[in-house]
Amino acid sequence: MLEMVDLDASLDKETYQTLQDALDVRLGALQRELKAAGIPLVVVFEGWDASGKGDLINRLLRPLDPRLFKVQATSPPTAEETLRPPMWRFWRTLPNDGDMAIYDRSWYRQVLDDRVDGVIPQEACGAAYERIRTFERQLADHGAVIVKFWLHISRKEQGKRFKKLEKDEALAWKVTKEDRRRHKQYNQYCLAVEDMLRETSTPYAPWKAVPAHDQRYAAVQIAETIAAAAATALERPDDAPDPEPIRVERRTSPLDRVDLSLSVSRDKYDERLPKLQAELRRLEHIIYVKRIPVVIVYEGWDAAGKGGNIRRMTRELDPRGYEVVPIGPPTGHEKTHHYLWRFWTAVPKAGHIAIFDRSWYGRVMVERIEGFAAHAEWQRAYREICEFEHELVQFGAVLAKFWIHISPEEQLSRFQARERTPHKSWKITPEDWRNREKWDDYWAAVSDMIERTSTVEAPWTIVEGNDKRHARLKTLETVIAAIEERL
Repeated sequence: MLEMVDLDASLDKETYQTLQDALDVRLGALQRELKAAGIPLVVVFEGWDASGKGDLINRLLRPLDPRLFKVQATSPPTAEETLRPPMWRFWRTLPNDGDMAIYDRSWYRQVLDDRVDGVIPQEACGAAYERIRTFERQLADHGAVIVKFWLHISRKEQGKRFKKLEKDEALAWKVTKEDRRRHKQYNQYCLAVEDMLRETSTPYAPWKAVPAHDQRYAAVQIAETIAAAAATALERPDDAPDPEPIRVERRTSPLDRVDLSLSVSRDKYDERLPKLQAELRRLEHIIYVKRIPVVIVYEGWDAAGKGGNIRRMTRELDPRGYEVVPIGPPTGHEKTHHYLWRFWTAVPKAGHIAIFDRSWYGRVMVERIEGFAAHAEWQRAYREICEFEHELVQFGAVLAKFWIHISPEEQLSRFQARERTPHKSWKITPEDWRNREKWDDYWAAVSDMIERTSTVEAPWTIVEGNDKRHARLKTLETVIAAIEERL
C-alpha cells in the first residue's frame, strides 16, 4: 500500500497558493455548517517522525475558528491512564457535537510501538484493531466525521530531516534517542503500518496516505480530503427520533419465571447481612491491592428498592474505594456526545468500585419507550452496550448487573406508602405514575434488554425484589461471588 504513494508529488508555489486560498474559504464555511448541524469532526494525524505533522496541523487550522476545535497531542499513557481500559482516555477527549478534535498521534500509536517493540506479537494485534474499529464505528454511527491521515516519507528523507533539525540549536531537542531507534526500525514499522492501514481503513473511518516530501502538496491533499468528508456528511439525511413513542406488545420473557414469593425472615437477615458486608469490605481491600476494577449496575422498576439496596451494599465499605454514580436524563455536554460518553468518563480506575444507580441501559428502555431515540439508535445500542461491557471485562473488570424485579401490585403498594409517609413523599412523582401506566411497554423492553445483553462475560442477575431483605442479601452474595471468581 505505501509503495503506491507517489513521494515525488509536488506543487509549485503559485498553484499551491491558488488552491489553498480557495480551500481556506471552503473549510471556514464548512466548519460553521458542521457546527450548525451538530456534526462532530475527528481528524487523526499519524505518520513518520519528522513527517511534518505539526506544520501541517497548523496550516490546516489557520482559517478555522479556534473556539470550535481542540488539538490533542497523544503521548504514551500515564500511570493514571493505565488504570483504565485503553480507549478511556480517548473517549474523554472527544469533541462536542459540532466541534472538531485534531489528534497529533492517536489510539494507533501504542499498537504500532508495542508491535514493533515486541510487547505484543503480530497475531495479538487483532484484538487491538477490533477495539479501534468498534470505537470508530460507534462514533460514526453517532454522526461523527472521521478522517485519518498517514503522512508518508521515505527513510532517506526522514534521515535528512533529522540531520537538519539537529543542526539547529533551537530544534535539536526534537530528535530523541527514541526517534533514532525508530529510524533504524523503519522497515519493521513499514510492515506494521501496512497491517494497520489494511485492518482499520473502513467506509466510516478511511485512511488517507499522504505523500509528505512536499509540504505544499500534503497541505492541499489534507484540506481537500477533510472538505470532501465534511460536505458528504452535511448531505446526509437527518436521523431524527421517531415522531411517536414506540408501543410494544406484552410477551413471555425471563421475567415470567421469577419467583416473587421468595423472602427472608428478619432474624436470618439480621444475622446474614453484617457478615456479607464485612466480607465485601475485606474483598474491597484485596481488589485494591490487585488493581481489579469492579462495576455494579442497578436497574429495576420504580420503587423496586434500588436506593436502599445500594446503601446496604456500601454501608461498611471504605468510601475512598467506591463511588455511586446516579444516572438521570443527560444534561449539558452529555447531550452533545455519543450516549456512552458519560459512562466511559465514569469508568472506575483499577482497584476501585463504581456503582451505577441506573445506567447505559436507559437507551433501550426509557429512550426507546418515550421516543427519545430513533428506532435505529436503540436497536444498535444492544450491540454497542455489549461492546462496551466486553471492553470492561477484557480489561479485567468484575461486572455485576442487577434487574430488581417487583410485581405491579407491590409497586402500587409502595407508591401509596410513599404518598402517606411525609419523609418519603419526595420519592414519588407524577412521572412515576405515568411510567406505571406503561408497565407492559417497559416489560417488553426490559425482556429484550435482558435477552440481548446477558452474555457469558456480563450476565444479568434478576433479583426477586418483592421482599427487600431477600433482594439485599442476593445482590451482596452475587457481587461477592463475582469478585471471588475473578480472584
